[in-house]
Amino acid sequence: MPLDRRRFLRTSAAALPLAALAPHLHADGTTRIERVHAPQNLESNFADFNSFLTPTDAFYVRNHFPVLKLDAATFRLKVEGAVEKPLELSLDDLRKLAVEEIKRPLTMECAGNGRVYLTPPARGVNWQQGAVGTADWTGLPLSKVLDAAGVKNTALEVILEGADRGTIAEPPSPGAISFSRSLPLAKARQSEVMLAWEMNGEPLRPAHGAPLRAVVGGWYGMASVKWLARIIVVSKPFQGFFQSLDYSYFQREGGLPSLVPITAMQVKSQIAQPSAHDVVPAGKPLKIVGAAWAGEHDIAKVEVSTDAGKSWAEAKLDDRAGSCCWRWWEFEWKSPAKGQMKIMSRATDNKGNVQPMERDADKRTYMISHVVSIEIEVR
Repeated sequence: MPLDRRRFLRTSAAALPLAALAPHLHADGTTRIERVHAPQNLESNFADFNSFLTPTDAFYVRNHFPVLKLDAATFRLKVEGAVEKPLELSLDDLRKLAVEEIKRPLTMECAGNGRVYLTPPARGVNWQQGAVGTADWTGLPLSKVLDAAGVKNTALEVILEGADRGTIAEPPSPGAISFSRSLPLAKARQSEVMLAWEMNGEPLRPAHGAPLRAVVGGWYGMASVKWLARIIVVSKPFQGFFQSLDYSYFQREGGLPSLVPITAMQVKSQIAQPSAHDVVPAGKPLKIVGAAWAGEHDIAKVEVSTDAGKSWAEAKLDDRAGSCCWRWWEFEWKSPAKGQMKIMSRATDNKGNVQPMERDADKRTYMISHVVSIEIEVR
């Protein structure tokens, strides 16, 4: 199903404040908005997306520490901990272990995507809608490496440790630390959890974790550790900085909140076009276009409201879909009336989970999946 992504007329005075930030210009002419200069954090322009796969040059970049430029020829991945056979693997070793490379599209979203819409303003990178994308990843399933090492019966989790290191000011880290996250062993063995050396048919670039990164399908991007250097199989829960103090949220049991690690992406949809504060003609059909995703589940439907949530109508889903991938959708608004209008979209997954209308404060500054209205002018 072709999606008409033509940009509508905008007025510069109506632009969002954060959109006024200078874009990061690349040699090939593509742009992304630079949210943080050091370490580099770049946001895609979600309104410009026009295909199922996000081009590498347009894909968002999230870094906690400076970008590393590692030598692929001397790279070694260590596998240790609760395993029968500790390993040290080169990229060639990993390719041989794969037997046949796996290539599959997976959607990745930063856990803070949409943070700019939180009230009051929240700590962290002020992403709008562009800290999300879908790429074709090539590599091998993490399970292949675990099988080669021989996971012991006592194993509970798999820690993924990156080569990037540094200190965090807020909340303060205990000195220099490596970026690391763990996966339950059951998740680590799923087919959507990969060790990738290519992105969109080309070798990984430094900003995306070259020469090797994890790609954890269905989970927020913090689980997809870049510059992967070490895999540690452990027999007790890992309480690392990036899943206890950071990248955690409150879960209530018996009314008592306790912190738990962020894991699976929540059901969510976003409107790409028209964009906030666009000016569109009255009385003429308007195509509303966006994308929706639901982590480990599939999108079942997307609904659109053109009257600030008073009524909803179902959008048409794009034919292309896959496990742990977004689905593009479109909706034709047949005859917009003049005035300031608020349009919305909400998604439902195949398990019956519906995108919430209100923000859940227990999610802290993460997992921002509630419905966000887009205000446009029809005249």
